[in-house]
Amino acid sequence: MGRELTPRDLTGRGPHAGGLWDVVVVGGGNAALCAAITAAEAGARVIILEGAPKTYRGGNSRHTRNFRCMHQGPLSVLTGSYGEEEYFNDLLLVTKGQTDEHLARLAIRTSEECLPWMEAHGVRFQPSLSGTLSLSRTNAFFLGGGKSLVNAYYNTCEDLGVSVIYEAQVSHIGMEGDTFTHVDVSVKGGPVEQIRGKSVVLASGGFQSDLEWLTRAWGPAAANFLIRGTPYNRGVVLKDMIDQGALTVGDPTQCHCVAIDGRAPKFDGGICTRLDCVPFSIVVNKNCERFYDEGEDTWPKRYAIWGRLVAAQPDQVGYSVIDSRSLDLFMPSVFPPVKANTIEELGQKLGLDGEKLAARVAEFNAATRPGTFHPTERDGLATEGLSPPKTNWARPITEAPFYGYSLRPGVTFTYLGLRVSDTAQVQHAHGPLKNVWSAGEMIAGSILGQGYLAGFGMTIGTVFGRIAGREAAAHVL
Repeated sequence: MGRELTPRDLTGRGPHAGGLWDVVVVGGGNAALCAAITAAEAGARVIILEGAPKTYRGGNSRHTRNFRCMHQGPLSVLTGSYGEEEYFNDLLLVTKGQTDEHLARLAIRTSEECLPWMEAHGVRFQPSLSGTLSLSRTNAFFLGGGKSLVNAYYNTCEDLGVSVIYEAQVSHIGMEGDTFTHVDVSVKGGPVEQIRGKSVVLASGGFQSDLEWLTRAWGPAAANFLIRGTPYNRGVVLKDMIDQGALTVGDPTQCHCVAIDGRAPKFDGGICTRLDCVPFSIVVNKNCERFYDEGEDTWPKRYAIWGRLVAAQPDQVGYSVIDSRSLDLFMPSVFPPVKANTIEELGQKLGLDGEKLAARVAEFNAATRPGTFHPTERDGLATEGLSPPKTNWARPITEAPFYGYSLRPGVTFTYLGLRVSDTAQVQHAHGPLKNVWSAGEMIAGSILGQGYLAGFGMTIGTVFGRIAGREAAAHVL
């Protein structure tokens, strides 16, 4: 049986060394767990090094809700079908073509076999709820959310004899030429020790929680960003591998960045801080100016662009305004909206110029046109003569009471990562590294050049986590 290790358990170069492991997995989220399970089932002796305390294990996977899955017909809780071409075209729309088509199609095609695998390893799904981005055909929702998925996988790891060390801060990946030898790690703030292995899977995420690195990439605006993901992803392993000549992929300024409630905490607010009201609202900046088409497309294909849009506004803040007719059309917010009986009053409560906001709403209302409103699909109900236009769901904002939310950029994970092959093998300037694989957010930039598709991060992590675990085990067995 696997279990959490303590300093008395093992001997070697440091109290946690434990001799020579077949597969060392750096990270403790979805991709890392899929790799560990797959390697252990192949017969490998596996250890997971999770940087977070046990209570916060699982990285950003704790905050996920769903898994985007290709399927030829009804599959588990998924309805209808969602074919490879439609899936890939959805990805092209959000990335604007910035994707590695080979790796993207590999992830898409393999997702179909992943869902039954997930269920076989303890993950339970539920039908999508109303207000969850209209995803019943494309995305399978986790019963109990991402934390239940993480717990199910850790339980499976325990059954398979996988060892786990929590609060294990890996600072260096030891290499001799193109071959991995060991990791340098500090456990619970203790002295740096070495854990040796025959192979390694790197799945410790991006650098979004290192605010200095984020600011170097983005500039001073990053000081106003909120990090809705885990505070433990600081990019230490990523930087160490880059410093050792590993090839990179992705732009450091590109990330999964969504518009979240401005009242969210600086770190770890998670999925519940996202706001889904934008398609049914108008969004203005601090000067009460609209700056983008709120109704450009259905929310699953457009929600992830709004973090960057807000980031480009003065003080990196926006404000979403709706009326009472729209309040029940989206997933309820974790914090109640600001409420007022007039637009002027709402503006004042939001810290805006009430008269300017009222004028902006009046301008929008005058540009709306009659038509049939369909909240769950593009309805062509568009403004006329307004710049920027609102091309769908453009109903006048007239029914009191009125509601408003402040919006801030919420970064989930960054896209700068390691370049890998289709077997998840890490690439170096001098060729592939012999026994180093990577998965999850550390490689997502290969497929997500920009933008995001709901549930696709879990697809990348599951597909390439399983591939990395399979290949790492095959190398040593």
